[in-house]
Amino acid sequence: MNRLSTEILVIGGGVTGCGLLFDLAQRGFKPMLVERGAPANATSGRFHGLLHSGARYAAKDAATARECIAENMILRKIMPHCIEDTGGLFIATPLDPSDYADQFYAACQTAGIPVAEISPAEALRREPLLTPDIVRAFTVPDGSVEAWEACRTLLESARAYGAQTMLYHEVTGLRLEKGRVAGAAARNRITGAAVTIEADMVVNAAGAWSGKIAAWAGCDVTVYAGKGTMVAMNYRIVNTVINRCAPPADGDILVPVGTVAVIGTTSVRVANPDDYPIEPWEIERMLVRGAEVIPSFKKFRALRAWAGVRPLYQEKQAGPDLRKVTRNHALLDHAALDGVENFVTITGGKWTTYRLMAEQTADIVCRKLNTHRPGQTARTALVPEKKRKYHTLGARQEKVETGQASGQLVCECELVTRSQIEARLAENRRSIINDLRRDLRLGMGPCQGGFCTWRAAGILHQSPTFSAAQANKSLVDFLQERWKGMTPVLWGAHLRQMLLDQGIYAGLLGLDKLPPELSGADSPRLAEIETEGYFLVKNEE
Repeated sequence: MNRLSTEILVIGGGVTGCGLLFDLAQRGFKPMLVERGAPANATSGRFHGLLHSGARYAAKDAATARECIAENMILRKIMPHCIEDTGGLFIATPLDPSDYADQFYAACQTAGIPVAEISPAEALRREPLLTPDIVRAFTVPDGSVEAWEACRTLLESARAYGAQTMLYHEVTGLRLEKGRVAGAAARNRITGAAVTIEADMVVNAAGAWSGKIAAWAGCDVTVYAGKGTMVAMNYRIVNTVINRCAPPADGDILVPVGTVAVIGTTSVRVANPDDYPIEPWEIERMLVRGAEVIPSFKKFRALRAWAGVRPLYQEKQAGPDLRKVTRNHALLDHAALDGVENFVTITGGKWTTYRLMAEQTADIVCRKLNTHRPGQTARTALVPEKKRKYHTLGARQEKVETGQASGQLVCECELVTRSQIEARLAENRRSIINDLRRDLRLGMGPCQGGFCTWRAAGILHQSPTFSAAQANKSLVDFLQERWKGMTPVLWGAHLRQMLLDQGIYAGLLGLDKLPPELSGADSPRLAEIETEGYFLVKNEE
């Protein structure tokens, strides 16, 4: 068994955990982060990509609204390369409560959120596909964020200060010694190797899984897992974040993210954050709600559906409607609450407020370790000066055309080149195509990996670092993940697209017929997907 030690162990590689690792490292600690998958593999990478202005919460949760707008302005300064400054529109239609608009406007002003009313005609000039039935419209500083790039940048910055990261390591228990948490046990999910980590302080930043982690120390942390389902459309229908000017409800946000638009989200309480199937009614709800603000919405093709689980913390028992649970975060010192020393939990909150959550957590860690080390993250840009500009939709096209992203084009949808893939493989040395998707958006376009994934696998096959079995397993795992998201929206042209992809990978390449020694003994079997695809064809008929 491998034994490691660190000053501070951070459990969870979502944006809060990544932000905390950077904050602690910048303060001079030698922290370590352990995450069971890739960074932002769970909730932080499974949302609609909205950089909140706080306007959504202004009328009912003023504290969260004020935090969002303050952090929104800070993130624009410290990680502009991860943010597209789309701006936001709140629009009121005849279907929305007529008295809410005035309440919304006043609440935004009280919370310090820059808000301005524009005419419906001006809103339609900016976004011509919007419904002409708009009765009122307001602008706010919403934006779109590249979540995976943000987490990758935070981890790179933390490592520059001496932090360590253990990705694809799942925590299997906490080490307890005389009423204190002294570290954790973990397992490498790729090799199966066991690891023991000794730590002076452990921070539980596991999001919706925080309750499970805390229970290993005998601490009671009730976190409600609120499933939110989203649908990505095949076209960037709008260039501005569109919100309904009404109390938060299902399908009331449309976010332009890269080359697509994402509509979300539902709010359904689930018992297990690892088990949350997408229901047909959720897809239909998104499409119906989308058509209420974009009349031509259903004419566009739904690419895929996915869901994430919000970690919602509330001290008292929550009711069935999780929209009534605060979106504020909770910082729990288990020495004061449960008599367990050297153990802290940070949970709840919003993606937009991750930096503030990390800063407050690092502050309490300093107090518990009897040291004074002020935080600096609000004033520290995470990228070199030449990259300190907002991400824009045309940035990749510009790099390809000017030769900055040279080499063979592997993914035409997202403009990913061979040189970019080879650089990433040399950097992380993991034969995991899903990591390339998160880092480069490989396979996230309209074909959902149909034409680029086998090319990426070919690059893996040519690399002396990876075996044929590793490359094949990575290809099968990637397709399984892509097709899982495509399955809930299979009809019409998109069904034909998946059948074409299936014909390429199962029919031509025969991935479902590879022996274990060439595909990895525990690879998923494409035969299962083939049966499911046939069932869907029969249903369509």
